[in-house]
Amino acid sequence: MTQRLMLLDSASLYFRAFYGVPDQRSSPDEPPTNAVRGFLDMIATLVGTHRPTHLVACWDNDWRPAFRVNAIPTYKKHRLSEGSQVQEQSPEDLTPQVPLIVDALQALGIARIGSDGYEADDVIGTLTHRARGRQLVDVVTGDRDLFQLVDDEAGVRVLYTARGGVRDPDVVTQSFLQSKYSVPTGAAYADLATLRGDTSDGLPGVTGIGEKTAATLINRYGDLANLRRALAEGDPQLKGAQRKRLESASTYLDVAPTVVQVALDAPIPDFDASLPRQVGDLTLLSSLASAYGLTNPINRVLGALGLGDND
Repeated sequence: MTQRLMLLDSASLYFRAFYGVPDQRSSPDEPPTNAVRGFLDMIATLVGTHRPTHLVACWDNDWRPAFRVNAIPTYKKHRLSEGSQVQEQSPEDLTPQVPLIVDALQALGIARIGSDGYEADDVIGTLTHRARGRQLVDVVTGDRDLFQLVDDEAGVRVLYTARGGVRDPDVVTQSFLQSKYSVPTGAAYADLATLRGDTSDGLPGVTGIGEKTAATLINRYGDLANLRRALAEGDPQLKGAQRKRLESASTYLDVAPTVVQVALDAPIPDFDASLPRQVGDLTLLSSLASAYGLTNPINRVLGALGLGDND
């Protein structure tokens, strides 16, 4: 049987659930649960549709790692809570739901893995790297940054939820990258993203180099390193304003790959990513179901996992 590892970009999914699932509370005194319900329903849908043999909820132990901030101080700076240097802005009604999601994953027996000093993207990158040659990999995210991991030969694809959600995601393969971004591989996409920048992450990019120009340059030179080498050697194809822009961005381009590229070697202990064969903590699961009205989404997950109703 072919093994398929599914890696969830957890924060990306529970933020989407928070904004996409209606708040059904009859009173503001009741605890909010829309993100929890939505996140559990997503897991049920993903497992039921794609039938992974292994599943990991990847976690941001550090959403703004020091090694990225040291390289580019503006990295995600605009997302800091007012007066804080460590906590990302989070909607008031989402914050108390995150510990419930943690408890629900534990109770269900689904692996939740983070790495201190690293983002969930780095956990995903590391687990994808470890799986190469052993497992097919589905990365589930609403974040384009992870397109860099796409690798047809290794069986790595991204289920991109930004438009159609988990029910109708864009299935990102190398042909998708070629069609959408005019680059042939995930690695080429990372180089494109470095040149283009990303305002949502505080990455300035190269002034005046947009997505199409970035793709043209990467295709012409093969990768960012060869582009920079050609620039240094005075390639006559790089001239005028484009040459000046690239030269002016030299300091940025020295450090940007460290920020853009996900880690492939984040410290992660050995663990069992197999789909749970039994409920992890039945007492906790029953408590969550009754205290927070989560019986239906919990049962949908149990059904998708083949565990029946709280068996």
